[in-house]
Amino acid sequence: MPRTSRVIATSLTAIALACGPTIAAATGELNLYSSRHYDTDERLYSDFTEATGITINRIEGKADELIARMEAEGVNSPADVLLTVDTSRLERAKNAGVLQQIDSAVLETRVPANLQDEDNQWFGFSQRARIIFYDKADVAEPPMSYADLADPKYAGQVCHRSSTNVYSQTLLAAVIENFGVEAAKSWAQGVVDNFARAPQGGDTDQLRGLVSGECDISISNTYYFARALRKDVSDLSSDIDKIGWVFPAQNAEGAHVNLSGGGVAKHAPNRDNAILFMEYLTSDQAQQYFSAGNDEYPAVPGVAISASVAKLGLFKADTADLSKVAKNVPEAQKIFIDVGWD
Repeated sequence: MPRTSRVIATSLTAIALACGPTIAAATGELNLYSSRHYDTDERLYSDFTEATGITINRIEGKADELIARMEAEGVNSPADVLLTVDTSRLERAKNAGVLQQIDSAVLETRVPANLQDEDNQWFGFSQRARIIFYDKADVAEPPMSYADLADPKYAGQVCHRSSTNVYSQTLLAAVIENFGVEAAKSWAQGVVDNFARAPQGGDTDQLRGLVSGECDISISNTYYFARALRKDVSDLSSDIDKIGWVFPAQNAEGAHVNLSGGGVAKHAPNRDNAILFMEYLTSDQAQQYFSAGNDEYPAVPGVAISASVAKLGLFKADTADLSKVAKNVPEAQKIFIDVGWD
């Protein structure tokens, strides 16, 4: 049913679950398909099991592989919950028909509306702002917005990931949502014209490019940089003081965010446990651990952030509906091809 027609129910169980670590006792098991590859997530799973008595059986893999597996398994799929990273992958799972709509007062009230699917098939649990980093020694006036990355004065200075990467695709999809297709195409062409090198590597490699002098300006998700502040990352942490950062468009649309999120599998054999687990991930306890364990920003407003994330600071986020942004990814892929963004 449409979100606008839903009545938000309140119960003592929902309030307890949303506001703190107390979770209603349950029984049985939960089959989790996850493309989150972080060892620190173990704490999330063990705490849930300790609080509920529900055993988590985990299958890990790449997002597309897990989605394809769920499609192939069909009605016989043992999957209860799919966890993955980036809005485009969550939307891909929805379009593949492997998720189901759920009604949960906890999820609908705890997760901001722009961080959840319009049909309540997926919800965001943690955020990574995609922001601008720069070499403080070489860039006196860094770009203050995504639009500025296309300014000719930055010619030969910008490093970026490949167009095949979902982070690249979702950022351009957000530019489409905010400014339209033609403006997005012009922007993408301008960024290509400013490349210091052909697109390559991951987010950490974009940051390493600043340290090595390969480029002066790059884009990365915040948690890669925060992680290098918290612990040693090869060829980055020792020179990290050379790098400055800008949360883009703070006087305009705000900084684009990538989500880590999940949904209940369409044929979930343990549906009640799946919903309980999803709700647990929005509890203050779990939200704080997303930040402390993996240097992410919580999705739930007002939850404390870890020291490493706090060094980066708070920011104004782009409030564009990420469900709509994800639908722009096919158009973004066409633009990348048109402008020669490899």
